[in-house]
Amino acid sequence: MKIVAQVKLLPASAHDADALAATLRACNRAANAASEVAFAKDLKRRNVLQDAVYHRIKADFDLGAQAAVRTVKKVCDAYATLKANLRAGNYGLEGSKRRAKVEAKPIRFREGAAQPYDDRILTWNLDAQTVSIWTVAGRIKGIPFVCAPEAMTLLASRKGESDLVMRDGMFFLVATIDAPEPEAYEPDGFLGVDLGIVNIATTSDGEIMAGRQVNRYRQRKRDLRTKLQKKRTKSTARVFKRQRRKESRYATQRNHIIAKKLVATAERTSRGIGLEDLSGIRQRVTAKKDQRARLHSWAFAQLGSFVEYKARRAGVPVVHVDPRNTSRQCSECWHTHRSNRTSQARFACKSCGIVLHADHNGSRNIAHRADAAWKRGAVNRPSTA
Repeated sequence: MKIVAQVKLLPASAHDADALAATLRACNRAANAASEVAFAKDLKRRNVLQDAVYHRIKADFDLGAQAAVRTVKKVCDAYATLKANLRAGNYGLEGSKRRAKVEAKPIRFREGAAQPYDDRILTWNLDAQTVSIWTVAGRIKGIPFVCAPEAMTLLASRKGESDLVMRDGMFFLVATIDAPEPEAYEPDGFLGVDLGIVNIATTSDGEIMAGRQVNRYRQRKRDLRTKLQKKRTKSTARVFKRQRRKESRYATQRNHIIAKKLVATAERTSRGIGLEDLSGIRQRVTAKKDQRARLHSWAFAQLGSFVEYKARRAGVPVVHVDPRNTSRQCSECWHTHRSNRTSQARFACKSCGIVLHADHNGSRNIAHRADAAWKRGAVNRPSTA
């Protein structure tokens, strides 16, 4: 399986930092030029697009040979991703305004967008914790980097491309790792996980991971943004810049912690993990006005993806089930009615009379459905060969 490891570059001088920034600008301007040709002449395959633009972008944007090749491949990959999204309906139905707007213009790349590097223009020295990297100002050798110990362990098996990324004036390398995938075991039941806003995750074991702290943090950030937007001064602009992405980084950290805990629980008890298939939840769910911000700001898909890749690394099976009526169905007698959910936190079955926490009841239903789907072979089981 492929995972990524991120390291932070520490340029020794302002010249090195300027060279890295100029390289990103040149590569992305070249990518925009290649994208216009690909769109106008419908050249979406790498070989034909490279024949059409290779010499031009090398000369006009002062790129090296391999950097030009990587730039052309980046453009082709972007169009391949766009085609897949259009086929999946992620930009709306055919003929819709949003889809027509996307299809009517070439793909554009920001000047600070990530640029892929391969081993010909990027060399890693893990013992010295330095890299040698090509730039438009020449090759810069011995740039130190720092990373977590786990990332350093992963880098030992690094293969393939690495992406140069600039965020808030800092430079990072995101390396692709081919990590071995362990053999998956036959699960002894499933750990159902109900995802929500008030309670981020509730397991079928009854463990509730409350979202009160996260929601309060988000509310503080929203209040701060509202206060700053009213002032409109230079100092508030500087505060805005410092606050950028803090909320998303905080939510990502919380999702990592929760996903790691869920996978560890399932692995320790030799169970699989059952999750709801929440794709398209924002279109399916109608929320009250005061709940819309919380619904659309929480990263359900991110938490689900974290659980999936951590489970794959641990050999834990993951099954996605239909979320319909998981909050209205009794996990004891299967009686389903909307009146069973008496409040946000309380479930009281009108048939058998059992009273449970509503999210706990939903997670038990998810566990039952995941177990049934696994036993009847309705899921793609991981290889145990």
